[in-house]
Amino acid sequence: MRLVPIYQEPNTSKKHPQHKIWPYLLRNMVIDRPNQVWCADITYIPMRRGFLYLVAIMDWYSRKVLSWRLSNSMDADFCVEALKEAIAKHGAPEIFNSDQGSQFTSGAWIDVLTDAKIKISMDGKGAWRDNRMIERLWRSLKYECVYLNAFETGSDARAGIGKWMTYDNSERPHSTHGLLTPDEAYASKTQPMRIAA
Repeated sequence: MRLVPIYQEPNTSKKHPQHKIWPYLLRNMVIDRPNQVWCADITYIPMRRGFLYLVAIMDWYSRKVLSWRLSNSMDADFCVEALKEAIAKHGAPEIFNSDQGSQFTSGAWIDVLTDAKIKISMDGKGAWRDNRMIERLWRSLKYECVYLNAFETGSDARAGIGKWMTYDNSERPHSTHGLLTPDEAYASKTQPMRIAA
């Protein structure tokens, strides 16, 4: 029948035509330890009225969410804040992978990565599989938390999402790591922090 919704969904991955695109560095790479590769993505969070944007910074190996932020606009600021918090708490990864969205190609974002001597990797255009770890996070978050709650306010959303993120990091075992939660998988093999100069 080809039924489709008539409302417009927010597009969270708009490329900026004048920003540099970086090559994808993860092809055929074995990712076998925390802080080897981090990734980031943005999704929209439907509210009872309107929606917010959510960015998360995730460790690829352990699937631990290292930091996250909500915003009512798509500027790069909330993404940069989340990135700075993750680096301050956990040190710097070797490689950071993201899509080609304008937030992740912005000068402010790139400056934080280059200042910390982090190699920059970006998915190919339309290659959602390159960032599949975080896409799975969004699916679980929306079905287990967001769609069940229809948050009224930003503070309601922040509290509900925060509770769910804590649960996902500290209580839910991930199939990749057997019985270990993301927190446990991250802690079990974490090398000493590499502090940005």
